[in-house]
Amino acid sequence: MKSQVQNGAQSGAFYGIGMIGAAIYFISHASGFWMGVVGFLKAIVWPAFFAYEAFKHFAG
Repeated sequence: MKSQVQNGAQSGAFYGIGMIGAAIYFISHASGFWMGVVGFLKAIVWPAFFAYEAFKHFAG
């Protein structure tokens, strides 16, 4: 029986911890309930915001 090695476990942990931190940040800065919901949705896609800001910074 072959055993399979799980690759990329570190990136999953990084994403999970980052999502929790982003959710805390966005929700704590929300001015109301619906802004908190939007903050949670932003926390799910935080790597896209991170990459956009990084590319914006490095491009010029």
